[in-house]
Amino acid sequence: MSVYKKFAGQTLIYGLSTIFSRLFNFILTPIYTRVYPTSVYGIFTKMFSYVSIINPILAFGMETTYFRYLNKHEDKKQEVYNNSFLVIAFISTLFLITGLVFSDYLARYTINGGLTELANQKLYVKYFVWILFVDAISVIPFAKLRADGKPFRYSLIKFLNIGVFVGFNLLFIFVIPWLIKNDVGSDWLASWYKGRWVGYVFISNLIASIVTFVMLLPQFLEIEFKFNKALFGNMFGYSWPVLVANLSFIINENLDKILLSKYLPTNIADHDIGIYGAVCKLAIFISIFNTAFRLGAEPFFFSHAKNANAKQTYATILYYFVLALSILFVGLTANIEIIKHFISDKYWVGLTAVPYLLFGYVCLGIYMNLSVWYRLSDQTRFGLYISLVGAVFTIIMNIILIPKYSYMGSAWVSMFAYLIIMVISYVLGQKHYPIPYNLKRMVAYLVVSIFLVYLSFWVFKQNNYFGNGLLIIFLLGMFYFEKNNLLKLLKK
Repeated sequence: MSVYKKFAGQTLIYGLSTIFSRLFNFILTPIYTRVYPTSVYGIFTKMFSYVSIINPILAFGMETTYFRYLNKHEDKKQEVYNNSFLVIAFISTLFLITGLVFSDYLARYTINGGLTELANQKLYVKYFVWILFVDAISVIPFAKLRADGKPFRYSLIKFLNIGVFVGFNLLFIFVIPWLIKNDVGSDWLASWYKGRWVGYVFISNLIASIVTFVMLLPQFLEIEFKFNKALFGNMFGYSWPVLVANLSFIINENLDKILLSKYLPTNIADHDIGIYGAVCKLAIFISIFNTAFRLGAEPFFFSHAKNANAKQTYATILYYFVLALSILFVGLTANIEIIKHFISDKYWVGLTAVPYLLFGYVCLGIYMNLSVWYRLSDQTRFGLYISLVGAVFTIIMNIILIPKYSYMGSAWVSMFAYLIIMVISYVLGQKHYPIPYNLKRMVAYLVVSIFLVYLSFWVFKQNNYFGNGLLIIFLLGMFYFEKNNLLKLLKK
């Protein structure tokens, strides 16, 4: 089987499951933005931002380390699996105990409101502590499915997870109020139901995480509680820079929501966070594409590293990945007038941030692909350095820009942070692990896509017809220049 066909096949399976799962989840966005006021949606956005920052700490970079050491020590696969899981289980258990003990303090730290809100916030914190624990201990069993070449089972569990999450959201938001209204078990339901309480979103998430845990029991049962200390020493040296790198990226994507709550006046903070969180959802399509690519690419890159033509394969994959990202960037912006209806019109004031967020995700996707050089060459410390630069830039610039520009400042910072780490990674990679990327053509497509987005969004004022006309021109031009390369690739 062609190496490209194998890569495309696995990525397609992961991609379809990711796309459909995230889109299934995406249907909740218009519901949330219509059911909850902007300030309440701001609470929702802020809490999930905290979760996104804590997640990589609990995972401790072990997912990437697991894939790397499976291929470095093919005779110790069980030991690698045991070590990876036990490290996360130990850290997560400490977090669970600490989080529950100090839940009152955490609630006070993460809230802007008064005593009534504080009581709810304490419940939110406890829900999220359990969500984070269950999700963390499921990381390595999930990774094992990918390593064992079981994308269909992986996809099935992901579908089930999002199905349960969406289903319980709909139950709490619509079904139970309908039952109470129509006097079906109304006495019992009314005795505990709190109306459109945002806590039900978090309860739904916890239930979905528990269902996922149950579905992964076969993988959990394969764990042997034996810890290889010597192997762990090597794994730790590889994983902790990955941890810091992952944390820095998450900081860039989520810390802005937290900083908005700290550096905006209390009376508008949750409102602006709600708007920003909602328009960030409109940029989710490129994020989905990046995630789908990563799920297929990560195990593939490690398993293919020993092949003689590996570097050329990586260069070819990035080239067509950039082409796909450029098309998505132009296409999503061209149709922003349609996409915006996924959220309530009270959030449309934040649409100007979307092109910046989209291009930021384009840069992040390219960086994810470029990062193969330090992962494969066991130079993960460079990932740490690069991501720290991005994190420091994100923190400093958000603190400077948020008081004056609110969430628009955060959108600009996010875009430039991803652009900076992308460029740094390319320069360092060519020095320490050179891969023959077709830089000139990739940059040309990115520059053209930026120009077309500018015309579509600002010159033609988001007009669908002009925007899609520009998209068609872009596609025709790309086909003209790429048709010979595509034919050669298909023949391979």
